[in-house]
Amino acid sequence: QVQLVESGGGLVQPGGSLRLSCAASGFTFSSYGLSWYRQAPGKERELVAFISIFGSSTNYLASVKGRFTISRDNAKNTVYLQMNSLKPEDTAVYYCNAGTYDKGFWGKGTLVTVSS
Repeated sequence: QVQLVESGGGLVQPGGSLRLSCAASGFTFSSYGLSWYRQAPGKERELVAFISIFGSSTNYLASVKGRFTISRDNAKNTVYLQMNSLKPEDTAVYYCNAGTYDKGFWGKGTLVTVSS
């Protein structure tokens, strides 16, 4: 049974940091590119960050570049998103994805709220 379980979300003040984790099971984790998406209220889901199979290539949404870092640990079947200098506009539910948007595996999401 495929599972992706996100954790690490919560309430943080502007300028603060959070580290999201996504633990995977039920498939060959090391064979998949991995992504973090987010969806804010009333908005479409958007791609935040992507990391290739061996971690040699990463891509970021322009608005998070330089603040967020995606990484993976294939030995632990886990992908991370380190988020620094958080802004209120980063408030959203964050989802991890393995594979593609249409045919990949999804977690249920973790809520990040950036507010003073």
